[in-house]
Amino acid sequence: MGKAKNVIVAQSGGPTPVINASLRGVIDGCRAYPNRFGTIYAGYHGIEGVLKEELLNLSAQTDEEIALLSVTPAAGAIGTCRYKLKAHQQEDFERVVEVCKAHDVGYFFYNGGNDSMDTANKVAKLAHERGLDLVAVGVPKTIDNDVGDSEFKLIDHTPGYGSVARYWALNVQNANEENAGSCPADPVLVMQAMGRKIGFIPAAARLADPKREMPMLIVMKESNITMEELVDRVNDLLKARGRAIVVVSEGFDVGDIGAVKDMFGHTEFSASKTTVAQTIVNVLNEVGLAASGKARFNVAGTDQRHSMINASTVDMEEAYKVGQKAVEIAAKDGSGYMSTILREAGDIYQVRYDKVPLELVANSERSLPGAWIAESRVDVTDAFVKYARPLIGEGWPSIPVVDGIQRFTRFEPIFAEVKLAAYVPEAYR
Repeated sequence: MGKAKNVIVAQSGGPTPVINASLRGVIDGCRAYPNRFGTIYAGYHGIEGVLKEELLNLSAQTDEEIALLSVTPAAGAIGTCRYKLKAHQQEDFERVVEVCKAHDVGYFFYNGGNDSMDTANKVAKLAHERGLDLVAVGVPKTIDNDVGDSEFKLIDHTPGYGSVARYWALNVQNANEENAGSCPADPVLVMQAMGRKIGFIPAAARLADPKREMPMLIVMKESNITMEELVDRVNDLLKARGRAIVVVSEGFDVGDIGAVKDMFGHTEFSASKTTVAQTIVNVLNEVGLAASGKARFNVAGTDQRHSMINASTVDMEEAYKVGQKAVEIAAKDGSGYMSTILREAGDIYQVRYDKVPLELVANSERSLPGAWIAESRVDVTDAFVKYARPLIGEGWPSIPVVDGIQRFTRFEPIFAEVKLAAYVPEAYR
């Protein structure tokens, strides 16, 4: 075996409560092959950090801080970005090659969703075209659960989804207690969930009430109902039950919300001029409710993807193992793959870790199976509940607390020596 090659690990897109568990899995995996993997660097703020030659030295960090990654949410440890390597930005591609050569990098791990898998795939192809000895492997991550295929043959679920599903199961439970108590004055509560195009996140609200005892409507992007139909459904529920909880996807079409888009071209709903929930509440109150009182709303923000106390212990474990699997793939199978989670057949929940070609998941967009949408269009079926229930786990995560607050990873700002001229990514010029 030749000299150990250095490593760059980076992440992009929206974070999750368990994204750093995957990062720890990559680090621990590399440490298990000391003769193959050299210094481990993090691209600080994703591929942007690689382009700017901002490489945080993870090998120089203490074991304690590395271990704390498993209970550190979001992307504060090494940063994330929403920068996409586009085909016409050839200078960016050349810069990636230059940085890898300058720092003797032989392995590139990219943690993210479908756009990030596209970046990993482009880096893998670029290295091959340039004759660069670089192994690129993707690590899946997204709360939307939209990476892969709708037959679940490429990946069963993405790390991050189990935790956001648990977040919604627990928050709907608590909101139901509020609504049950305050319904004489506030009979309708509209709760807005993340999910631009795919309804896996709002669907998770059903996990709070699998027996369907709550007066709840779940309105996904795929529900394909109009605002007028939604108003009728709410008033029908008010007539029957006296109160209503409406969990609605942020992607539900309510007309112009003054959308703001990120660099991937995705609408950032929490940055837009108004919200879907606010619009629905306005319409309900203007049309009038079939009960006394007013409709109100809750709009969860980025806490859906960074609430560590609501994280799923199953999700935490799987995120770590899928990071480890990525390293095993790099060591044994080479470049151009994403590590994946596949569910075993049977009633007892079990998974195995495998690999899929990056080109099959790059820019993929899974949809919620139509068979999982209830006939009413405002609920999900028991088949969805059976799929999602194991992902939220059973118990609470064990999170260290010091002086009453959570103890998160805090890396020392030890960066690789800058060897190249300063560079401004093409999209920022």
